[in-house]
Amino acid sequence: MPIYEYTCKDCGTGFDALRPIKEADTAIECEQCHSHETRRKLSTFFAHSGGHSISGTEQKSCGGCSGGSCSGCSH
Repeated sequence: MPIYEYTCKDCGTGFDALRPIKEADTAIECEQCHSHETRRKLSTFFAHSGGHSISGTEQKSCGGCSGGSCSGCSH
């Protein structure tokens, strides 16, 4: 079962819950104020690649910067 992140609309508390995928968007009781006015947050995840491309493609050019002067350029 995945862990989802929620925010309470009433008190602003953020909390995590281990729930089945089919219940991910169903209202859940806030751990702090016990309200059911909660919303699932869009979660991000952390992936460490050791400096290697995770997607299997490498950036060969600096299309988003001007001539290799940006910090994200891989030249």
